[in-house]
Amino acid sequence: MRLLAERMKYLGSENAFKVGDDIKRCEQMGTKVIRFNLGEPDFNSADFINRVAIEQISKGNSHYCPPAGLESLRKAIAKQVSDTRNISINPDNVVVTTGAKPPISYSLMAYVNPGDEVIYPSPGFPIYESWITYLCAKPVPLHLEESKGFAFTADDLKKLITKKTKMIFINSPSNPTGGVLSEEELVKIAKAIRKYCNPNVRIYSDEVYEYIVFDGLRHHSIASQKDMQTKTIIVSGHSKTFAMTGWRLGYAILPTTEEAGIFKNLNINNISCTPPFIQEAGREAIENPANKDVINHMVSEFEKRRNYVVSALNAIEGITCATPKGAFYVFPNIKGVCESIGVLERYKKLPKSTAIRTTVSTLFQKFLLYRYGVATMDRRSFGQIGTHGKHFIRISTATSLEFLKQGVAQIEKASKDKDGFGAFVKEGKYLY
Repeated sequence: MRLLAERMKYLGSENAFKVGDDIKRCEQMGTKVIRFNLGEPDFNSADFINRVAIEQISKGNSHYCPPAGLESLRKAIAKQVSDTRNISINPDNVVVTTGAKPPISYSLMAYVNPGDEVIYPSPGFPIYESWITYLCAKPVPLHLEESKGFAFTADDLKKLITKKTKMIFINSPSNPTGGVLSEEELVKIAKAIRKYCNPNVRIYSDEVYEYIVFDGLRHHSIASQKDMQTKTIIVSGHSKTFAMTGWRLGYAILPTTEEAGIFKNLNINNISCTPPFIQEAGREAIENPANKDVINHMVSEFEKRRNYVVSALNAIEGITCATPKGAFYVFPNIKGVCESIGVLERYKKLPKSTAIRTTVSTLFQKFLLYRYGVATMDRRSFGQIGTHGKHFIRISTATSLEFLKQGVAQIEKASKDKDGFGAFVKEGKYLY
């Protein structure tokens, strides 16, 4: 009898947190690390939000509450989503969760059987692929191309739809690329889904970066398209828009109250309920008009940083960087650098036991961290299936412009250090 269940070998992770171990090791060795790894706003939640939570705790509002979420918050969410998507949301279809991650597992557990096919973006949020494989569904990555701004088209999606397709993940604006789907393309995507998918297929629309869009653009949801609300699970939360990552507050909006009841029961089985004082603070975040200026300021800062980083990275020989239209990440292509400093060549010469545990972009990522003190994320951290030969890193711009300038300067130095990289690989300590 083995200790661990067989299924555990299929469960992935989110390397943005795991890189913390490497950062800690570097700092213990005396390296000052510039952190571009975590997707977390470097702003604090607004004081008026914080005060509500404190007041609620002081009033004793710290007990069990309805598993689906407080009616006051569900009504606020329903109104906000109705107003911004031009659809009508019933508060009874809203289920509040501890962050926006639980709806991923809830959706796959509720709708998908082993062997069913699930289409998801790659590069994409790593927990999609993790849960798909964990539940023994068939992962079908929709590979996003740099040349298209890491958006996809209806034709791209149509090629992957089969009779076994059961769920399709859409994430716009996107983590890790900042790609944004236009309303015009969503019209075509919705048409393809209506034409080629079984009526019981569900669309998981991850919209957690809904307010973080640039260049005067606005967010559009697949749920707003013809006949799509009845097929779509809308998911969002407070972590990114309101800089409330540690509060762990998210929600899912289900097509029917019956499906919402299933999510409510999954809440009961997993978390019982989301803390009520956090929910009341979340309601304040949505309803307080002062938050509009807070959000606009934050997004404006993210846009300034994006403009600098994209320009600066494209000035480095061997790096190309598409301009993201949303979120707070850039996803530069480092293939040229990997060729010039010998990453590709040295990867091919690694022992097989080492090579299967790392990738070309991972080697460069580790080199950046351990030799130049810059923490980034490698390509495999955002979906591993079918990614051989794709050499990218993710840089979070959720840090100050000063740190971004320092970090990019270090990346430029690393991009020219062929001898240093060779010595790093020869040492062989931190290659995966």
